[in-house]
Order: sequence, then C-alpha cells, then structure tokens
Amino acid sequence: MQISRSLLSNPALKAATVLAVSALALTACTNASETGTTGGPSASGSAKESFDPTTVKKDDALAAMVPEAIKSKGTLTVGSDTTYAPAEFLGNDGQTAVGYDVDIAKAIGATLGLKVQVQTSEFTGILPALGPKYDLGISSFTINPERLGAVNMVSYFNAGTAWAVQKGNPKKVSLDDLCGKSVGVQTGTVQEDPDLSDRNKKCEADGKQPINVVTLKNQTDITTRLVNGSVDAMAADSPITGYAATQTNGQIEKIGDVYDAAPQGIAVAKSDMALAEVIQKTVAQLIENGSYKKILEGWGNAEGAITKSEVNPAAGS
Repeated sequence: MQISRSLLSNPALKAATVLAVSALALTACTNASETGTTGGPSASGSAKESFDPTTVKKDDALAAMVPEAIKSKGTLTVGSDTTYAPAEFLGNDGQTAVGYDVDIAKAIGATLGLKVQVQTSEFTGILPALGPKYDLGISSFTINPERLGAVNMVSYFNAGTAWAVQKGNPKKVSLDDLCGKSVGVQTGTVQEDPDLSDRNKKCEADGKQPINVVTLKNQTDITTRLVNGSVDAMAADSPITGYAATQTNGQIEKIGDVYDAAPQGIAVAKSDMALAEVIQKTVAQLIENGSYKKILEGWGNAEGAITKSEVNPAAGS
C-alpha cells in the first residue's frame, strides 16, 4: 500500500500534487458496505481481539481542538485498504476491519471523544478522497515527497521493504538478480515503483530478460499467488511480509534483509492543517501514555514503533 507500500508513485497522485484541491475531491473508492472478504492465506483465521478503546481516556484539551465539522458529526471517517494484514484487514467475519492501524485509529478516536468508522477503499483511491469522503487515511502510507505535496502526513510507524519466496526457494530467487523472474507486488506501492521499475531498467541495460512484474490491487491475492507458485517472489512492507510468512503455515519464507526503512504517516487533506496538528498531538500522547506501544506489541510489530510523531517530517526521495 510501501515501504514500501507507502511510497505511492502513480499518475493519479501526481495529478493530485499538481491539482491538490480538485484531485482530493475525487472519490475512486468503495465503502465498507461494498467490500467483499479479503481471502488469501495472509488474512485467514488470524484476526485478534480488537483493541478496546475504552482503555484510552478522553483528553478534553485535545478534543476541544478538533475542527468543528468533525466535532459536530462525532465521528472520524477513516479510509483504509483492508487487505494488508496485520496493519489493516478484514476479520473472520469478512466485514470488520482489524489490525494495528485500525487499533491506532480507535485509540485516536477515544482520545478525542469521537467514534471511528473505518471504510474499506482501494489503496490508490484513499488520498484523492481525503476531505470530501475521508477525514483520515490510515493505510501504511510511507511518507515521501510526492505524498507530502498532495496531503498532510503525521508520522506514526516505521517499516521497510521485505521479500518472500516459496519455502526452500525452489525458483532460486536472488535479490541481486531478479531479471527473468516473476514478482508480485500490490498496485501503487513503492515495491512496484521505484523499486522494481529501477531493477528492470538495470536488467534492460545489462541486456537481460526483464522482470515480470505482477501487480494486483490486493496484497492477499499476491500472497496467494506466491503460495501456489504463480509468481516466483513477492515484495511488500516488512510487517506485512513477516505476517504473511507466519500465516501460510510455512509455505513461504522471507529472503534477504529489510531495506529502505522509512516512516509511515496518517494522511490528512492538505487544506486541513488544523486536523493534522490535532492528530499529531494525539499520537504523541498515545506514545507517551503507553497505549501506542501496547497496540503494536499486540500485533507483534513493536519493532516499528517511533518515539516522536511529526507533521510533514522531511522524507527521502
């Protein structure tokens, strides 16, 4: 979704950077009622007990800073691509969003005295719909210059890119030379572009076969294809790859080291700096009071914890 999923580099978002107001008004997303189950081995039978937001106390001072438009409706509407376990995916009922990103959203809402409604969207449709449709986008978005040009981003997690192959690496995949191999990635992620696009340029320059890049909308479908051998390898955010490996009963395994670690951000409409600042202060408080760490530990991803949340932090290219 980058890490990583996070680093989106596609024409839709480039358009949003140039025409921020009009692009952010686009709604190329589905809503929760239109969503089917994610399926796939990376999300099957693995939903944990949802985080209990009642353990987080409301902060009246922060709640008072919430923009009136949101305060009056009493709900934070969050856009999320719920195919990206364990960050955000649908639970065993095929309808309820779960994951550490979902729990962080709930904790933010509890702190601000707001209900939280997580709506499923295609990954590439979330950022353009901030403002008119979603108050926040929480979907493993890596912070990068392109996104910072289109939306405000509040840092809350760190992740990198990690790879997986079938158990025993029967296709003899080497990350040093992927030319001629079939690689699955989620559409719109940094794994698709610039990672694999750059690797493909090198293959062409060296006179080798190009990488067969298989891009699909749902990460769970990529994982399924790796399990059944339709692709030779897959690349995704490090928490997602690690979780998929544990949920496929040993049918896939990690290969190589995590690289390109970068902060991920909660996305807010570019025109709504007031909301971005409230979200940053709220995340900072959750870090300070321990709720943030408790959530990540519950999903086995404490290694991605940050110690300081910022609005629009400097990002690499």
